[in-house]
Amino acid sequence: LKRTLLLVDSRHGVKPVDVEMMKMLDEAAVGYRIVLTKADKIKASELAKVHAATIAEARKHPAAFPEVHVTSSEKGMGIEELRAAVLGDAEL
Repeated sequence: LKRTLLLVDSRHGVKPVDVEMMKMLDEAAVGYRIVLTKADKIKASELAKVHAATIAEARKHPAAFPEVHVTSSEKGMGIEELRAAVLGDAEL
């Protein structure tokens, strides 16, 4: 396992269960990318706040990749960037 993806619903932001998972991955030394999902379901201003808060939380965790991906499967937003990042990880 080279890296995993931690999916976080952007309507709710990082929840305690997500922080618990981050700590577990940190302790196991498994790198992970945080992916905010359902970005089309909230206002752009709220999304910006959730994105900033998620980046701040990711910085507290040594195994978290510093970039937080923002996606919407319904609108296709961020999907190509996420695919490229995952493929880039596969080459590591």
